[in-house]
Amino acid sequence: MKMSDGLDLSVVTIDLTNGPQARAVDDFVMTHPDGTPFHRVAWMRAITQATGHRAIMLAAVGPSGRIEALLPLHHVKSRLFGQAFASTAFAVDGGILTVTPRAVPLLAKAAQDLAQGAGDVSLELRGGPAPGDGWHRIEGAHVGFARPIAEDDEAELLAVPRKHRAELRKALANPALSVEVGRDARHLRDHYRVYAQSVRNLGTPVFPACLFRAVLDHFGEDADILVVREGDRPVSAVLTLYHGDRVMPYWGGGISDARRLRSNELMYYRLMRHGSARAKTLFDFGRSKVGSGQAAWKKSFGFTPRPLVYHGWPADGAGRDIDPGSARYQRRIALWKKLPLPIANLIGPWIARGLG
Repeated sequence: MKMSDGLDLSVVTIDLTNGPQARAVDDFVMTHPDGTPFHRVAWMRAITQATGHRAIMLAAVGPSGRIEALLPLHHVKSRLFGQAFASTAFAVDGGILTVTPRAVPLLAKAAQDLAQGAGDVSLELRGGPAPGDGWHRIEGAHVGFARPIAEDDEAELLAVPRKHRAELRKALANPALSVEVGRDARHLRDHYRVYAQSVRNLGTPVFPACLFRAVLDHFGEDADILVVREGDRPVSAVLTLYHGDRVMPYWGGGISDARRLRSNELMYYRLMRHGSARAKTLFDFGRSKVGSGQAAWKKSFGFTPRPLVYHGWPADGAGRDIDPGSARYQRRIALWKKLPLPIANLIGPWIARGLG
C-alpha cells in the first residue's frame, strides 16, 4: 500500500520482518511522548505469534523515508465475534501516533481502505487523536489510572489512602507471604494458574498461555512476572510491561483467598517498589470499566480516574460487540462463572483469541 497527500507525506506498509524497518518503528515509538508498548514491534509480533491475527503497520513517511506517524493494526478474526482491524489487538491503548496533524487523515483513510478491501470490516482505534469525519467517538465506558511512583517505601505507603493502607500493612506483616519476580517457566506456570482462576471468577474466558510466553519472549527485559506466594502456593500474580518511565501491570489477579490475605495489595505495592528500583517514575494501573468494582479498588489505592476516548469506524458504531458490560453478554458471564476451572481453561483460550 502506498498513497500520498500530494505534498510531502506518503503512507506505506512497514515490513515488520525487515530489521532496519522494524528498528525504525521502535525508534519512533520509544522517543514519542505518547508511545505505548502496544505500538511496539514486540507487541505486534507477540500477538501474531500467539493468536495468528495478522499484524499490519501503516506509516506516514516523508520524502527521505523518515517516519512521521504510525498506525499499528491487527486483523482480528473470530467465528464467534466477527472481524475487526484493531489498534492494537488485546491492548488498552494504541491508535495513531504522530508528530504532525497532517498525517492523521492520511493514516485514517489508509486504514479505511484496508478495512473496505477486506469486506467492510470495522476499525477499532484505542486511543490517539480523533481520525476525522466518518468515525464514531467512543467515550464514557472506560477510565485509566496512573500516578507517580514515590521515592521510598514509606512515602509509597503514605500515598495509599488510610483505609487501604491498613490492609496493606497487614499483608506486609504476614510472614507467610513472599514475593518473587522473574521470567522463567515456573513464573509463567504460577501466573497462569492464578490468572485463569481470577478471570473465570469474573466471568471472562482466559487468554491462551502462549500469549503470555510470547509477550515475555518478544519484550525481553521490558516484561516480567511478579508472584505472591503463601508458603509454596501462588495466590496473586501479575505480568508487567515496562515502557519509557512507566510500570504497566497488565495481566494480573488473585485466587479466591487473595482478598483474605490482602495479597493483591502486597503485589502492587511491591511492584511499585520494583519499578522504582528499575528507575521508573510512573505507575500506570491500566483501564477499568466505569462504575466497576475494579475501578473503585484502584481509586481506594490512591489513583484518580482519567476518561479514555476510543474511535471506531464506521460512524454508526456498527461493528463487533465484545463489551462484557453489554446486556447481551451478562447471562453468558453469569454462566461462565459457574464453570469448573478445568473446563473454563480448556475452552476459554479458543474463545478469548477472538476477543482481541
